[in-house]
Amino acid sequence: MPREIKLDGGEISLLKTIGLSGTPISGKLLLERIDDMMPAELIETLDGLLTIGYVISTKVNVRKAEDVERAFFRVNPMYTRDLRDAVNPSRSRDEGRARRQRRG
Repeated sequence: MPREIKLDGGEISLLKTIGLSGTPISGKLLLERIDDMMPAELIETLDGLLTIGYVISTKVNVRKAEDVERAFFRVNPMYTRDLRDAVNPSRSRDEGRARRQRRG
C-alpha cells in the first residue's frame, strides 16, 4: 500500500539532486549541485530527510557544511517508489488514468 508523502520545495530539490536511483552521491558534489540553497537551509532540509529516514548517510551527524562534504548520501530504497510519486505527482495520476482506460 503506497504511503502518502508530502514534500516541500526544498525537499523536492534536494531529492532530485541526490537522485532517486539509490546511487550514492558525495556531499561535496551535492553542495556543488545545489547552488540555489543557502548552506543552513540545505543542512536543515537534509537533516529533516535523514531524521524521517528518506535519505541515508554514511555519517551519523550532519550539522555543518564540513560534515556534508565528508559524507555520502542516497535515497532509502524502502521509500523510493513513494518518493518518486511525491516528487512527480502528475506521474502517479497519469498511471492511474492509464489503468482505468485499459480496463474499460
